[in-house]
Amino acid sequence: MNIKSLICFITDGSDEESVLKALRSGILWIQYREKGLTRGEMFYKASRLREITRKFNACFIVNDHVDIAFIVDADGVHLGQKDLPLKEARKIMANSNKIIGISTHNLTEAIEAEKGGADYIGFGSIFPTTTKNDAVVYGLDTLKKVKSFVNIPVIAIGGINTDNVKSVLDAGCDGVAVSSGLLRGDVVENARRFLSIIEEVRQ
Repeated sequence: MNIKSLICFITDGSDEESVLKALRSGILWIQYREKGLTRGEMFYKASRLREITRKFNACFIVNDHVDIAFIVDADGVHLGQKDLPLKEARKIMANSNKIIGISTHNLTEAIEAEKGGADYIGFGSIFPTTTKNDAVVYGLDTLKKVKSFVNIPVIAIGGINTDNVKSVLDAGCDGVAVSSGLLRGDVVENARRFLSIIEEVRQ
């Protein structure tokens, strides 16, 4: 899969209609992130999202939970710094074609993720975000620095919306991950605006 030049929609799966709107608008990377449910509830939501994304031939990534990603046959898993080590996650996924991304917050973590075999890194928070109140803001300059040191795709995350996404892309990242930036307002209009800006910058 070509990870570059993508926009990833991060969702807890509670609003399937928004996921469908995003997919129909051309956002073909969905990441399921959920913190407060039981394993059974997470499995159910992940299964539903896998079913939906498959109809659109979209990439489906599960956050944190390697076992659930494996069971529902997700396209990959996204790991935090305190989650299962990448090497062990790769063993569980048991398929070299599965995507494994790593959340990073500084240059050292980014370099280590690349050395460890990550397919891409998520880096942020770039801006203040309502999705994660305790997120440290690193800004565009740090994003540029990280991008200059690693060769795998860098996906920027944190407070990204249609007003600031151009500045993030101009900083050199390979894609962006959004949640509230897509959900705040009209999902279809936001999705189209995001994709239009990405296309303009990449030309």
